[in-house]
Amino acid sequence: MFCKLAPVGLILTVMLLAGCSSTSESSDDAAQGSTAADSGHSRCDAAAAQFAVGKPASPTLLEQARTSARAQTARVLGPNDMVTLEYRSDRLNLNTDQAGRVGRVNCG
Repeated sequence: MFCKLAPVGLILTVMLLAGCSSTSESSDDAAQGSTAADSGHSRCDAAAAQFAVGKPASPTLLEQARTSARAQTARVLGPNDMVTLEYRSDRLNLNTDQAGRVGRVNCG
């Protein structure tokens, strides 16, 4: 009787282990793809918003730069503003000088 059940047990064990195994590369790609697709977020492109450098910061300029950079969110940062160390690849930053002119555009 044991000889008849051994192959069935072996097949079930192999199927169970095969279902649990995956390559880390494919699972990482799938996780990143599903996260980006679910949230609708994409990486921002700061180079596309470089036209803002030298211009006075305004809500209109901020929205134009955000749209051009394909960023989910955007913010204006003054020279003395406190910021968190949180990095967000879908956020555009317009860094201004004391006069309120944009001196640098970056994502984060």
